[in-house]
This record gives sequence, C-alpha cells and structure tokens, in this order.
Amino acid sequence: MTTIMPQSELMRKAVAWISGKIKNNPDSKFVALVEKAAVRFNLSPKDVEFLQRFFKKNQD
Repeated sequence: MTTIMPQSELMRKAVAWISGKIKNNPDSKFVALVEKAAVRFNLSPKDVEFLQRFFKKNQD
C-alpha cells in the first residue's frame, strides 16, 4: 500500500539519496542523480531546480 508523504519529506529523502550516491561514487554526475531522484521521489520542477543549484554550489 502506498502512503502519502509531505513534499518536504520527499525532498529530505532525495537529498539523502543523492548524497549517499555521491559518497559511494564521487565521480558520479550530480545532474544525472538529480534527474533520477526527481523520478524516484516524484519531485516538482521547482524542487529539481533547487537540488541542481544545491549540489552544484556544494560541488564547487
């Protein structure tokens, strides 16, 4: 059975998921991971833009 989660919880899970993937494989491209997270966690385009800026800023 599927449960409904608040959007903020999905964002937290997406950030944790992407961070874990980057930690396990530092050479992975964050843009591809953000796209996968968008589908996996059903994120809005606004959330995707935030994640792209967040991980790009932290990568520099």
